[in-house]
Amino acid sequence: MNTISDWNDVPDFETDEEEHQFWSEHSLNPRLINASVHAPDSKESTTITLRFDPRMLSRIKRIARSRFLNYQSMMKQWLAERMEEEIRRSGDQDS
Repeated sequence: MNTISDWNDVPDFETDEEEHQFWSEHSLNPRLINASVHAPDSKESTTITLRFDPRMLSRIKRIARSRFLNYQSMMKQWLAERMEEEIRRSGDQDS
């Protein structure tokens, strides 16, 4: 069995069967899983509501399950990563 040590090594899947085949031959490095777990900030957080297409939300939940993550934590991680990418791209460090 092949061990995945970087999220970039996980391909995008066209079908559930393709995803099943991949994960039947691969496993995640425990360090990758632990590094992906969101550590809550001790500061207060704000609750918001987002509306998603049900199919999109199902796909997000499936991705999170495959990574042994809570889907909401994974989405917060995605947003934080994208925000950092946008900040680096724009050179705006104060936002």
